[in-house]
Amino acid sequence: MSNAIDMYGWAAQPRDVSVLLDRKNNNNEPKPQTVAGTSLPDTPLAVAVLEYARKQLPIETFNHSMRVYYYGKAIQTQQFPDWRFTDETYLLTCLLHDIGTADRYISATRMSFEFYGGMLALDLISRELKAPIEQAESVAEAIMRHQDIGETGKITTIGLLIQLATIFDNMGGHKDLVHKDTIQDVTRQFPRKKWSSCFAATIRKENGLKPWAHTTALGEDDFPNGVLNNQLMEPYD
Repeated sequence: MSNAIDMYGWAAQPRDVSVLLDRKNNNNEPKPQTVAGTSLPDTPLAVAVLEYARKQLPIETFNHSMRVYYYGKAIQTQQFPDWRFTDETYLLTCLLHDIGTADRYISATRMSFEFYGGMLALDLISRELKAPIEQAESVAEAIMRHQDIGETGKITTIGLLIQLATIFDNMGGHKDLVHKDTIQDVTRQFPRKKWSSCFAATIRKENGLKPWAHTTALGEDDFPNGVLNNQLMEPYD
């Protein structure tokens, strides 16, 4: 990958996931993909952000962030192998996508957690850790738009992948994209620890503190109820 568009996952994808899946005609039959069999970046930047996330996030949210990485990599490698980005960029996005929900941040701003989280990520990656601005901006945009679900327009490749992976972990959406054995292995390595009730409570906390929050666009009751009724992940919660 020789340019910023490819390296950092900027290529445009349809925001309407059904369009993308229809374009594929048929999903590839998912295969088991283990944590041990999936590359996890160990660059200085990746390690620094991993440690930052581990310190800042509750274990439930940190484990969710890691599951999102491994589910996303399974989706990308098996269903969309032509999608181009560095694993490092996707890992940074996963680790920081919910940073705005951390206790020290969720009530520190009137901004919706995705937007504030994107700003935090941009500052951390570009200013503190001196990563390329194109990479930091890709991560920030994906974080800001990871709940920007809709049927019109476009989104970056990294943004769409984290949408697919978070919807899969949070609500069991697009369950045919990931093999059951992958779920079992990922949840064994990064347990859910009652994630469904934990995240539903976070949604309600965000909406209670900020009645204007972007999260309300997904349904003030429909979204947390959908998270609580995640039947795909119920056996692992």
